[in-house]
Amino acid sequence: MNYLVTGGTGFIGRYLVSNLLARKGTVHLVLRKGSEKKFEAIADKMGWDRKRVLPVTGDLASPKLGLAPAKIRALAGKIDHVFHLAAIYDLQADADSQRVANIDGTRHAIELATALKAGCFHHTSSIAAAGLYTGVFREDMFDEAEDLDDPYLRTKHDSEGLVRHECKIPWRIYRPGMVVGHSQTGEMDKIDGPYYLFPLIKKMRQMLPQWMPMLGLEGGRINIVPVDFIADAMDHIAHKKGLDGKCFHLVDPDPQRVGEVLNTFCRAGHAPEMTMRIDARMFSFIPYPMRAALGSLPPVKRLLNAVLRDLRIPRQALKFITYPTRFDNREAERALKGSKIVVPALETYAWRLWDYWERHLDPDLFVDHSLKGKVNGKVVVITGGSAGIGKAAALKVAGAGAKTIIVARGEEELHATRDEIIAAGGKCFAYRADLADLADCDRLVQTILKDHGHVDVLVNNAGRSIRRSIELSYDRFHDFERTMQLNYFGSLRLIMGLLPKMTERRRGHIINISSIGVLANSPRFSAYVASKAALDAFSRCAQAEFSGKNIAFTTINMPLVKTAMIAPTKMYESVPTLSPEEAADLVVQAIIERPSRIATRLGIFAATINALAPKMYEVVMNTAFELFPDSAAAKGGKGAGEAAQPSNEQIAFASLMRGVHW
Repeated sequence: MNYLVTGGTGFIGRYLVSNLLARKGTVHLVLRKGSEKKFEAIADKMGWDRKRVLPVTGDLASPKLGLAPAKIRALAGKIDHVFHLAAIYDLQADADSQRVANIDGTRHAIELATALKAGCFHHTSSIAAAGLYTGVFREDMFDEAEDLDDPYLRTKHDSEGLVRHECKIPWRIYRPGMVVGHSQTGEMDKIDGPYYLFPLIKKMRQMLPQWMPMLGLEGGRINIVPVDFIADAMDHIAHKKGLDGKCFHLVDPDPQRVGEVLNTFCRAGHAPEMTMRIDARMFSFIPYPMRAALGSLPPVKRLLNAVLRDLRIPRQALKFITYPTRFDNREAERALKGSKIVVPALETYAWRLWDYWERHLDPDLFVDHSLKGKVNGKVVVITGGSAGIGKAAALKVAGAGAKTIIVARGEEELHATRDEIIAAGGKCFAYRADLADLADCDRLVQTILKDHGHVDVLVNNAGRSIRRSIELSYDRFHDFERTMQLNYFGSLRLIMGLLPKMTERRRGHIINISSIGVLANSPRFSAYVASKAALDAFSRCAQAEFSGKNIAFTTINMPLVKTAMIAPTKMYESVPTLSPEEAADLVVQAIIERPSRIATRLGIFAATINALAPKMYEVVMNTAFELFPDSAAAKGGKGAGEAAQPSNEQIAFASLMRGVHW
């Protein structure tokens, strides 16, 4: 038996061709000029017998698919079945491209099949041909399709209409549901359909524990089928006698709602599930003109576009959240009876789809996540860069090719760090400055801009910490002043000095090293936490003003780090802390990902509990306040009186609240 197949190197086509070859037939594969390498790769991967898969050069946009007259004469009367699968299956494709591929391509395929005097023309349509029909759409329905304004829905409907009205040879039409990967291997060739939800699921898994209950949408029913079912069903039905002139819905007879599908993939991806789901159709009581007017407001459009862009969900896909159509498939079931070809339950293979996506299709796999890709040749300024977190971060970014500028007060230590970086092969420039002196901040900004022209990344790391209860601070107002002077005003002065050039260049990134104490409201650190909270608040305000100018602000709520800053408090020698290198990794993460905030789960949890149950959280923090007394230095002594070793209770509490300052 001889076949001619268009779209044979496509995702459904390659599996269908394999099935046809199993029938000992010869397959003539219509290929675009220039697709030979793709064909060779797929043929090798699928293990096709090259003696029975014969490529034929053609073009969807040309009459009779552009086959040469001699080729048509050679094949005339020898083709038993023509399978037309070539089309654009992409919601985001432009209308002209879809018209040429889906409508013109089908017309030209019909012309070719007629010229070849083929035994049957098999057209791969889609459930999209029904448009957004409300209710049950039967296999014998066509003209009843509704809401075909979308180019994809319209071209799929009209191309099927060509087969029904213009094809003069026997024909059969197949309407697959939403096609996903292979149920046995998970293999898929592109992001489509439910795969648009996967980045959202991944973000949920990264942010929240799997047991966390979530609120979500219920939505309409979406019909998902694996590619192997489609290929097997088409192959079986195509070779069964007495079915010409019919349409077959290759769908799941019991489709799940959007919320159920999302939960199925949440389980597959080990993300929290939507335990409470709101039916999206409840919003239909709002008149469409009002919804349209609300959606067209610039702030709403911009917010929605930003969210969709972040989640990589095309706006066109939103209409399918409340998908209104159910598909009757009795003709397909009758044709497949006894074949053992059935749609497997999504739950049984969802994990394979997720695993394949995460290993091969996740868009993050194709983004340069290396530090070098972000800072190579860029100007990075790190304050407090001569020691601790700043030095560790400077070594990392300089090693990745950045033009690293370190700033500190101590000239000897500053130059030693610079020399160490240069000796390791990095580019480093050292500038001495007292960032508590605003005039010195201005001088530093002017010097850096004069010497280097601009700054790509500013890391405000320099800071001062004071651990002293408020009761012991009544006569030490200067503690609050000097902490605010360096941690807030010094950082702010640099930001304000560098922002004009960043705005002019429409690029820049400002990273502020804050503290977990801002989220946990650590007692005895009121001066320090207040100064960091002020910088946090400024950053949140600035984000709203500069996000449209491609300037990012990142706040790192840093947990306790073993640096010289905490050395005076001997108790910290026995509690869990980060090393400066581990803290620098958070700075690297900020540079690569440019998030608004980086915080530990404990910090986020503490802030959440404080917001939901402030009185309970107050009791917890007061317990900590009583458990961890002021140091002898804070009381005015010179080290005497401080416990040599922390108690078991202190160590246990500090371990439980890992990284929080006490």
